[in-house]
Amino acid sequence: MKDHHHNETHGAGAKAHGSGMKPLKTLISLEEGLKILLSLAKPIERKEIVPLQEAHGRVLARDVLAEMDVPPFPRAAMDGYAVLAEDTFPAGTFTPVTLELVEVIHAGELAKEQVRKGICIQIATGCPIPEGTDAVVMVEDTEAEGKAIRVYKPVYPRQNVSPQGQDISKRTVILKEGMLLSPGRIGVLAALGIQKVEVYQKPRVAVIPSGNEIVPLGESLSPGKIYDVNSYTLSTLIEEHGGIPTIFPIMEDTLEAVHRTVKEALAYDLVVLSGGSSVGERDVMVQAIEAMGEVKFHGIAVKPGKPTLCGLVEGRLIIGMPGYPTSCLTNGYGFLVPVLRKVARLPERRSSPIRLPLSRRVVSTIGRHQYLPVRIEDGEAVPAFKESGAITSMALADGWVEIPANVDLVERGEVVEVHLF
Repeated sequence: MKDHHHNETHGAGAKAHGSGMKPLKTLISLEEGLKILLSLAKPIERKEIVPLQEAHGRVLARDVLAEMDVPPFPRAAMDGYAVLAEDTFPAGTFTPVTLELVEVIHAGELAKEQVRKGICIQIATGCPIPEGTDAVVMVEDTEAEGKAIRVYKPVYPRQNVSPQGQDISKRTVILKEGMLLSPGRIGVLAALGIQKVEVYQKPRVAVIPSGNEIVPLGESLSPGKIYDVNSYTLSTLIEEHGGIPTIFPIMEDTLEAVHRTVKEALAYDLVVLSGGSSVGERDVMVQAIEAMGEVKFHGIAVKPGKPTLCGLVEGRLIIGMPGYPTSCLTNGYGFLVPVLRKVARLPERRSSPIRLPLSRRVVSTIGRHQYLPVRIEDGEAVPAFKESGAITSMALADGWVEIPANVDLVERGEVVEVHLF
């Protein structure tokens, strides 16, 4: 990568787009923008109780105290024969000990026979150890002939026996508040007989589309109009990362409409505006939010997705996303996902990038951090970006490459890190 040390906060692209339109103010860096957004994201406090079968991927809202031992009884750790260990002490490869088989028990059954010296009970893994026996001889170390069981290897007391409470001890905290409920942790709750669990609620997210050029799905397209894409890409992303999206009707490009819609959206935990692609439309959004609260920043040195907005109204975080579909979705991964995961109390998204050579030379913009959608073909990272308005840039991509703000050129064959979707 060709590296240039350059001040990222210089207003790249800050030229006016025609008369009467205000340019974006000085851009801030990607790192600074994300830091501001995360500082304003407040983890959700509301809790709810859900059935265990609906708890996967939810965040535990209180410590779980074990109210029983698991296993609740000593059990066989192997298939074999329950014995008195001392009966087997003389056993050897050429001098087996012969025991009398008095009973066969299967999973879920209890032994009925009284244990006495010289006898054994056939037992399956997981069965309760018959009272009076203290070890299990593995079936591999025995030979059966009718009721006579020859034991060729001695066992010591408690050998091949899982003691009561070995897995979980009664009265211990087994899962802690804030843990993400994975299949294994749900298994622990099931082992304790817990049918319902208290979790944090999923954040409710208002998704507000805007832009004079977009129309809802289901309506016919008149000349110059396109369908609303961003509401659906963002909603899917929100659901994927622990939120519940609600798509609002398309917002008109007037101060009154923005004011009214944002006011209604304050009932949600997070407000995401998308669209207002032109500088004039963005200006209306900025003015409305400034009048209602505070604009923390407007414009990030990132490509695509420069016109990103962060506002605070009555303590509620407002994120304004770019209107072009690719810019909107790349910013969704870059900004919305980390913010939403913090609000939802989900752990940070961790994915190990894979290192691949770039299939062709890429020219970037100095001073702008670039997200470059790529697909993986024949062991190479192939740039998939067409333009900001082309949603197929993302649909046909497998992941993205980040090009830092101080790099303006990545040569063909240079190894890059691909972050997979």
